[in-house]
Amino acid sequence: MILSREPGDCRGLVLLGVLLGNLWETGCSLIRYSVPEELERGSRVGNISKDLGLEPWELTERGVRIVSRGRTQLFALNPRSGSLVTADRIDREELCIGAMKCRINLEILMEDKGKIYGVEVEVRDINDNAPYFRETELEIKMSENAATGMRFPLPHAWDPDVGKNSLQSYKLSPNPHFSLEVQNGADGNKYPELVLERALDREEKAAHHLVLTASDGGDPARSGSARVRVVVVDANDNAPAFSRPEYSLSVPENVAVGTALLAVNASDPDEGANAEVRYSFRYVDDKAAQVFKIDSNLGTISTIGELNHEDSGFYEMEVQAMDSAGYSARAKVLITVLDVNDNAPEVVVTSLTSSIPENSPRGTVVALLNVNDQDSGENGQVICSIPGKLPFKLEKSYGNYYRLVTDTVLDREQIPSYNITVTATDGGSPPLSTETRISLDIADTNDNPPIFPQASYSAYIPENNPRGASIFTVSAHDPDCDKNAQITYSLAEDTLQGAPVSSYVSINSDTGVLYALQSFDYEQLQDLQLQVVARDSGDPPLSSNVSLSLFLLDQNDNVPEILYPTLPTDGSTGVELAPRSAEPGYLVTKVVAVDRDSGQNAWLSYRLLKASEPGLFSVGLHTGEVRTARALLDRDALKQSLVVSVQDHGQPPLSATVTLTVAIADSIPDVLADLSSLESPDNSETSSLTLYLVVAVAAVSCVFLVFVILLLALKLRRWRSLRLLQAAGNGLAGMPASHFVGVDGVQAFLQTYSHEVSLTTADSRKSHLIFPQPNYADTLISQESCEKSEPLLLSGDSAFSKDNHALIQVSLY
Repeated sequence: MILSREPGDCRGLVLLGVLLGNLWETGCSLIRYSVPEELERGSRVGNISKDLGLEPWELTERGVRIVSRGRTQLFALNPRSGSLVTADRIDREELCIGAMKCRINLEILMEDKGKIYGVEVEVRDINDNAPYFRETELEIKMSENAATGMRFPLPHAWDPDVGKNSLQSYKLSPNPHFSLEVQNGADGNKYPELVLERALDREEKAAHHLVLTASDGGDPARSGSARVRVVVVDANDNAPAFSRPEYSLSVPENVAVGTALLAVNASDPDEGANAEVRYSFRYVDDKAAQVFKIDSNLGTISTIGELNHEDSGFYEMEVQAMDSAGYSARAKVLITVLDVNDNAPEVVVTSLTSSIPENSPRGTVVALLNVNDQDSGENGQVICSIPGKLPFKLEKSYGNYYRLVTDTVLDREQIPSYNITVTATDGGSPPLSTETRISLDIADTNDNPPIFPQASYSAYIPENNPRGASIFTVSAHDPDCDKNAQITYSLAEDTLQGAPVSSYVSINSDTGVLYALQSFDYEQLQDLQLQVVARDSGDPPLSSNVSLSLFLLDQNDNVPEILYPTLPTDGSTGVELAPRSAEPGYLVTKVVAVDRDSGQNAWLSYRLLKASEPGLFSVGLHTGEVRTARALLDRDALKQSLVVSVQDHGQPPLSATVTLTVAIADSIPDVLADLSSLESPDNSETSSLTLYLVVAVAAVSCVFLVFVILLLALKLRRWRSLRLLQAAGNGLAGMPASHFVGVDGVQAFLQTYSHEVSLTTADSRKSHLIFPQPNYADTLISQESCEKSEPLLLSGDSAFSKDNHALIQVSLY
């Protein structure tokens, strides 16, 4: 702020404002103002918003504030006008006593950018202090024989102002005996001296009263006065004299209270009482008077208070030696207080961010720190550091400010928060340090998709499961937190056997539990391939997939199905023929069965449960072949009844039974006769043997011609088929005689057998039946061929399976 009464200063301020504007445009970060002292509170210092390149309303919005430390705030910001104003009375003499230039430094923080601007305010002196004497009344003793021209020091006036406002001249009241001379000291001060112009005569006048006036050069000028009483004493014509005019001493600030620092020495050539000298401080400021004292007899200067380099690093005193006659001498004492590293650095967190997102770019400002050490020199040089393993670094900012910024991209999933220790260490010996801890939380961002512990899952489900049963649980983990870690599960859209997967299985979106929507049948469906999608609730959401294979486990829910022998459709009982001359091990027939289950549930075992003649026949455990266990005897009945059980290996096992009828005879007529005479348990007494014989002979006679024609045709077709099979299926010839029939993927081979039958008849009553050695052939029958093949011919016909290209010949009965 420039006062209107100083037009020259106004022009200077205008030039200073232009200079500051140019410096600001060129990027200078120091703003300078100049104001006179003693301004009223709220007086304008300068337009800080304009110098910062802002509008006044932006000061509050952008967090512009003063962050100066160490003294009472003398300035404030006016957010309405955008000006820097005084916040308290500014007394230049109180702030910068003895200094020619008084500058106040403060810092302006722009918080949104984390930038510091330096402001220097020069306080100009005004003439608000009049010169004054510490001793308003002074008595000077002069010997009456003092020679003219002798000089006597007068009290020195003080004016806290500087420049032309400081002390400029001294004036002595008119007196015939004395005149005034002003000496200019090497320190720039003016020292008045009383000069004796005429010899004194005590008898004429014992005391002279003078007035010494000190004036400054202000406008208007100010002045102060002191009374000087000159007492004329008897002859003592020698004044004390110091051994040297100036004493200098350097002392560390941690010296103990009461330590003697130095001793001044003044000698007087007189003898006796006139040579006795007493020492005192002729001039000492208030601060020095509280710290030092001088022994009046010895001239020893010692401390009475603690020295502090930070409060004052230099003291200047004037020592006076006076003898009993009032003659005195003066000398200067200069004491320099050396700095000792007794102050640890101070770290103040000016601006702090408690939380930053984990995707913050490198260089993001976390905190703004101000570092200060009250010591000087190397003791006041501070270095700030943080642990090297942290992803942060310190950058030097304006002055003693540091910025704590991120050095790398942060990851909350690895470290969610940091406790950063900032260590400030000075350059003293030994060095002192201060630690400041800053806590920083890392805010989460959705940068991690849900993760499944496994790349794929497999589960096994028994068939015939209840609908709605829980079959499996998938679980994903998201390293993020809060809503970014909330996972929702779903099934990827897909079809299975023409139907959507969602019609087979559903999933709980919150827990990941899968439920079966229907009861599965292993015979229709063996496995399900699913894709489970886990999606978090972030913005934008992230997702991941995992494959899930559901395999059905077969249960023993199908009874073995007997394919051969089949039940007759005409109500009669199928009969197998066995020659009476059959040797042990003769293949009579074979029971063929299949099981729609799989695995051990489809492994079949054949057992003979019941036989009309125990021990005569045996059944292969795994083949189902019915063979003779011993040679047939004449006593063995012509009709044998066998009950064969087919059982799987499931838990619990399931089984089926079939009843076989085996006829034993040596010739066809005997067989027919025997068959006619066979009595069933139900109607043995009502059957007619004659009727059966007539029907049998008529049937044989009629069928014989057809049989011969068919036999020739079949022989020709078989020869042709064997030629085709030999070219296409040579692998079947080496197969073993007994194999399994497979259902639902189980391969089986069915062993069939054929007999060449020769009938010779002389007339209608006799027939001759010949049983040559059996001829075996192995034929492969699959489930499809069993379902699509033509029915077996049980009356002497032969059937050829077109699907399997195999010839099946059935025995005649």
